[in-house]
Amino acid sequence: MTNTAVIDRLPAPPPSDAAGGLTLRQAVPADIPECGRILFEAFATLARAHGFPPDFPTVAVATGCVRGLITNAGFHGVVAERDGHIVGSTFLDERSTIAAIGPVSVDPAAQDGRVGRVLMGAMLERAAERHAPGVRLVQISYHNRSLSLYAKLGFDVRETFAAMHGEPLRLTQPGYAVRVATPADEAACNALCVRVHGHDRAGEVGPAIAKGKAKVVERLGRITGYTTGIGYFNHSVAETNDDLYAMIGTATHLMQPGIVVPLDNPELFRWCLAHGLRVFFVMNLMAIGLYQEPRGAYLASVGY
Repeated sequence: MTNTAVIDRLPAPPPSDAAGGLTLRQAVPADIPECGRILFEAFATLARAHGFPPDFPTVAVATGCVRGLITNAGFHGVVAERDGHIVGSTFLDERSTIAAIGPVSVDPAAQDGRVGRVLMGAMLERAAERHAPGVRLVQISYHNRSLSLYAKLGFDVRETFAAMHGEPLRLTQPGYAVRVATPADEAACNALCVRVHGHDRAGEVGPAIAKGKAKVVERLGRITGYTTGIGYFNHSVAETNDDLYAMIGTATHLMQPGIVVPLDNPELFRWCLAHGLRVFFVMNLMAIGLYQEPRGAYLASVGY
């Protein structure tokens, strides 16, 4: 486990970069269209350069993602402006114990101008102000420059994930009952996350239950797994791989980018391959501060 004090020792950048004419401010709903466009173009340009399909298939999908972040009080959003024009944005997920940065997007026309570094610095400064015990992000492995930047900022690579997608499996596991989670299940779900990861994700679990998205696995009368919704933007935690298989098997949507599978769980990875899921791309989990090696099975989200 890493010393949590590292969060408070990070250098905090000034709110503006006078040399580059760059200023930062909090994201507001009026920024959604332009931030959505930049998010799409930044990720699409990078993906095309490496021969991959983009994370966000259209500007509309990227804009929907930004809208969900800016209008959710659990996220802190920042935009970077130069000469009155937005050139980038990023967000800090503050819903649970561990903070998560992302997505970080810079207009392709404004890259190589320190925008990404300044945005990252603002997120780390915010995390330090809130005394977050840890900060994480998920970085696309083929983007060498972001990997190098995040390492320079103090992030360590902790896990490697494969985004995997395919058709719904329509499988059931005898003895493993998957059902919609209820408010009465919330405490058990949070306790399970603490056992596996050393922290809870209560700020995600509660809202997912309230929206009817969360599900649990029951085995021998106990809750042995839960998911906030199988998919790229959600996470799952379980005692065993069999509990995960039950949740993945009953998922109705596994299309790209699909689910985020830890590659240090080779049994889970091979099970997904054997059931027709394909690797979309590989990502790195990078972290500063509190980190515990997982003591169970899990699927990550695009945040961590």
